[in-house]
Amino acid sequence: MNILITGIHGFVGSNLVSSLNQHHTIYGLDIVSPQKNGVVKTYGWNELEQISTIDFIIHLADKAHDTKSQSNAQFYFEINTGLTRKIFDWFLTSRAQKFIYFSSVKAAADCLGDTILIEEVVPSSIGRTGR
Repeated sequence: MNILITGIHGFVGSNLVSSLNQHHTIYGLDIVSPQKNGVVKTYGWNELEQISTIDFIIHLADKAHDTKSQSNAQFYFEINTGLTRKIFDWFLTSRAQKFIYFSSVKAAADCLGDTILIEEVVPSSIGRTGR
């Protein structure tokens, strides 16, 4: 299976490549495009039209973990909403069969403490994500 992973150079993306590349052909989509073991090619966001023959998309790319609050809300919105919309619109016109979207824990809570997040959790984020 040909899998496209966005945010391939992040923590989750790197671990997915290690887990999936032995049985699948992996392509990346990221803001940086250095070579990565287990990845055939990493594309930039302005190169979507060059990508073909993808069966499965795993969308991980986002702006997260700004612990020093140096990014403004509009920047978060452009990255987290804009890139998600861009890759999903591309998916709709592609031959890919599946689209999986991962989101940060920050979408549900800013601090976890001893809390375990479950699907029924009511989001209590006070982060600066443009919401």
